[in-house]
Amino acid sequence: MTANNTKTYFLSDFHLGAPDHATSLEREKKIVRFLDEIKKDAAHIFIVGDLFDFWYEYRTVVPKGYVRILGKLAEITDSGIPISFFVGNHDMWMKGYFQKELNIPVYFEPKEYVFGGKKFLIGHGDGLGPGDHGYKFMKKIFRNPICQWLFGILPPAAGVGLANFLSRRSRAVTGETDEKFLGEDKEWLISYCRDELKQKHYDYFIFGHRHLPIDFSLNSESRYINLGDWIRYDSYAVFDGATIELKFYKE
Repeated sequence: MTANNTKTYFLSDFHLGAPDHATSLEREKKIVRFLDEIKKDAAHIFIVGDLFDFWYEYRTVVPKGYVRILGKLAEITDSGIPISFFVGNHDMWMKGYFQKELNIPVYFEPKEYVFGGKKFLIGHGDGLGPGDHGYKFMKKIFRNPICQWLFGILPPAAGVGLANFLSRRSRAVTGETDEKFLGEDKEWLISYCRDELKQKHYDYFIFGHRHLPIDFSLNSESRYINLGDWIRYDSYAVFDGATIELKFYKE
């Protein structure tokens, strides 16, 4: 890292592995090219969940593939640029692989940061705010250590097959609502941000999960940024030390 590394980057929802190997591989290569470009001026990179469409770490087995993205992340952290990872609803079964192999801390809940005197709250965004009670119930099951252990005793072929089926079903259910802004009263993350602001000031709320790029002013001093995804939008946010901007990658 050099004196030119002054920007903080935020990106999420790559969903590598979906919908098929060929499409995922092209997306992975594009993301690697993007990471190659931003490492020249990045001071910190945040990956805010759902890097994978499914990820589960067995004791001695991790999902096959993704060598390009994992190698690039290792190269970046080896160069001294920190990367932070927040688990999403598709890759919440992280254990120690990223920490040990890539030197990337992994977080399971939203976390506060201060950059350039601005206060950020960063997280994936799943299960926050009102509503979505069905998912919140399922999240408790998925996060339960006993349930994770039971899943872990399945042979990897069976476990991964089941998980891929559930991931496809999740996308089929949420796909249409992801495509449009529902209005501030129906966007659960906007409701969550407003509730948080009643307790504490944040300049920026940075979330993923929604799959729709959103830059929404909560009041005159606070903004909610949703990072969109790299399936349809190739969207990300960048903070230059003074202002934040939601952008779209163009090769």
